[in-house]
Amino acid sequence: MAIGRAPFRRMQDMPALRAGPRCGDDGSIVTHQAGDGGGLVSNGLVTKTSPRSVPDTVSRLSELVAAKGMKLFAVIDHSGEAMAGGLDLRDTKVVVFGSPEAGTPVMAAEPLVALDLPLKVLVWDDGGQTKVTYTSPGGLAARYHLSDELGARLAGIDALTDALVAG
Repeated sequence: MAIGRAPFRRMQDMPALRAGPRCGDDGSIVTHQAGDGGGLVSNGLVTKTSPRSVPDTVSRLSELVAAKGMKLFAVIDHSGEAMAGGLDLRDTKVVVFGSPEAGTPVMAAEPLVALDLPLKVLVWDDGGQTKVTYTSPGGLAARYHLSDELGARLAGIDALTDALVAG
């Protein structure tokens, strides 16, 4: 093998990624269905399918965040920035939002959780289907060894994204 040449041609050929999300032959992300039917779950991430386009899903999420009295901190347009740099990336945006009232006690108890707060939802195009992906509240609680009370402060993202993807 030549120096500087990648030993794997496709993501699914990479051993570390076989257990989690992987690319299908068409470039789409392949995951497995959660047992409770609440979305696709892989490696602590929840993925749901939106019936709207990426821009419309981001707009709807922003509206839901405002209606719940939460703060919208940022919308990061990865694909827009890639395009500005002359690069191609599927429509990919991250919506960053939260509630200081909910998140501050969590960060006060466990400062490292600030690496994952405010909450983030990735809205992205997967072969013409809009997907919504976020870290599961249980995954965050486990990662930072949060008490049930503190973990519950993060659980609202499930209902919020359920409302987001509802027809």
